Amino acid sequence: MDETKKDADWHGAQMDFSRSMSYGDYLGLDKILSAQAPLSPNHNEMLFIIQHQTSELWIKLMLHELQAVRTHIRTDDLPPAFKMLARVARIMDQLVHAWDVLATMTPPEYSAIRPYLASSSGFQSFQYRELEFILGNKNAAMLAVHQTSPEHHALLERELHAPSIYDEAVRLLGRSGLAIAPARLDADPTRPTVQDDSVMAAWLEVYRDPEHHWALYELAEKLVDLETAFRFWRFRHVSTVERIIGFKTGTGGTAGVSYLRKMLDVVLFPELFALRTAL
Repeated sequence: MDETKKDADWHGAQMDFSRSMSYGDYLGLDKILSAQAPLSPNHNEMLFIIQHQTSELWIKLMLHELQAVRTHIRTDDLPPAFKMLARVARIMDQLVHAWDVLATMTPPEYSAIRPYLASSSGFQSFQYRELEFILGNKNAAMLAVHQTSPEHHALLERELHAPSIYDEAVRLLGRSGLAIAPARLDADPTRPTVQDDSVMAAWLEVYRDPEHHWALYELAEKLVDLETAFRFWRFRHVSTVERIIGFKTGTGGTAGVSYLRKMLDVVLFPELFALRTAL
């Protein structure tokens, strides 16, 4: 018997995929693994490309989960939302550790590839912008970055005008019998989240009697987990950029580390953190 066939018989693996779908077919690996096209002769550019491509894939999954979370909160179906929010927080943990890999790139190694990047920058990531919008960090001015892509611009404009996940959580508080100011319920969805006294009072009521408001209490803690993970991701980003390029201007024209540090001050779910002091 042919040794190859004998081995296949022994472990029962399928060896012929001429008429069926293979692992590579299912995952589209030919497309994914051929999507890396370094422009410089430097060995380290492959790391830079794969780091950012894999981050975009993880962001795609986060958006997939968060869009479903918003729907579940809107329809008062919280248990699936809890699982999805926990998953997104773990994805952000994964992205935090991904910076450890990029941090192995030294300043001279990055300097060797930087001229080939031209003005391309993570600042231009439409998926990251969508992520910030769905989490409530709205900024209509950011749409201008995506004017050259009508498809991405339209997607982000829709998301800009849609209620954020936190907007839906606040509306849920109102539907649950907690007093939310009409002005907050009808707030302009294109504006960033601003702390509101009525929302603060509602969350305090939830936290002071969690057994009575257990689902809302669990939702709040899942949101806190999510924002905490997001803060770690942002901080690790700043630290890695400073380690590699110092305080140089970013390739996309931003102030680089100075700009990223300002983003650390953004609070997505303000009342959920402010109430810790009030309890």
